[in-house]
Amino acid sequence: MLVRFIGISLLAVTLVNLALYWVVAQHNHTEMTIFPCLLKSIPAVIGVILLVKARAVAEWISDKMDE
Repeated sequence: MLVRFIGISLLAVTLVNLALYWVVAQHNHTEMTIFPCLLKSIPAVIGVILLVKARAVAEWISDKMDE
């Protein structure tokens, strides 16, 4: 459950970062460039991977804590 929460949190943080980037770009009358958008979307990719592999990651963490 914690792994899924972290994955969803990473997605939410990415959405907030991209929204704030858009707001700042609109406020400063500048254009949004692709490179900062790609950098800001890295946590979303990690979050999706965590959501897809949640069970395997949770089992891996549990095994590491048992050692």
